[in-house]
Amino acid sequence: MRHVIALDVGGTGMKAALAGTSGELLHQARRPTGRERGPDAVIDGILDFAAELRAYGEERFGEPAVAAGVAVPGIVDEQRGIAAYAANLGWRDVPLRRLLSERLGGIPVALGHDVRTGGLAEGRIGAGRGADRYLFVALGTGIAGAIGVDGRVESGAHGFAGEIGHIVVRPGGAPCPCGQHGCLERFASAAAVSEAWAAAVGDPEVDAADCAKAVTSGDPNAVRVWQNAVDALADGLVTALTLLDPRTLIIGGGLAEAGETLFTPLRDAVRSRVTFQKLPSIVPAALGDTAGCLGAGLLAWDLLDQTDRTEESA
Repeated sequence: MRHVIALDVGGTGMKAALAGTSGELLHQARRPTGRERGPDAVIDGILDFAAELRAYGEERFGEPAVAAGVAVPGIVDEQRGIAAYAANLGWRDVPLRRLLSERLGGIPVALGHDVRTGGLAEGRIGAGRGADRYLFVALGTGIAGAIGVDGRVESGAHGFAGEIGHIVVRPGGAPCPCGQHGCLERFASAAAVSEAWAAAVGDPEVDAADCAKAVTSGDPNAVRVWQNAVDALADGLVTALTLLDPRTLIIGGGLAEAGETLFTPLRDAVRSRVTFQKLPSIVPAALGDTAGCLGAGLLAWDLLDQTDRTEESA
């Protein structure tokens, strides 16, 4: 059975799968990145994990994987196959595509940015299925996005497309590690809501999920904190949809797990801000934490399709 290896590398854990020709996950596995042992150990762990998946696939399906796709965090040079920088993994300029291809017997390898790769899956087979233009926004520790156009995700000229978390929504506001002040992710990420709610109740142990629960029970402090985040998010999203004119706006990440506690006020806030713009459908992401693996598998199949077309035209 023809299959590909799909790897989704996170800050603390790795998710992996063998994906079939329709994108289905035939086998799944997880393991920690081992980042406490340093960047070289993380890279070795990725290569070893991929090699184990290759051996498993060959034993189970009678042939080795025909390609591999890997999604990684940080700054990614997808064209050159280099994981340029990831603060939480400690690496710089890792030629991950070449290293993986060598370890996997020379098969083609596609390298992608984690959020853009997850956004690719959401657009093709998840919440954005059928939409020719969509924007995927992940609300996690930070905020990042993926711009979907006709079945692919735009990475930009330098690999920075979709960084919606660094749109300035509150000029002169809280400093951001990126060097600006007032960035969207300083007000509307899960981490920002957790920080604001902890300050409001004087308890450093509470988080955004606790705030969402308090909102549903009508706590006025929680409602204030939550609405501040929703307003900031709506400001950022309206800027993005003014530029991109997406048909569908897909919201994922930890904060989206609040469901309608987030989506009802968010839809209202976006609607109240648009003037001439067309209001997109605002929907929750559908694929959960499998999006990265599913997207990595799609990258691998896309790479094979491109290789096949190149060979046919030669």
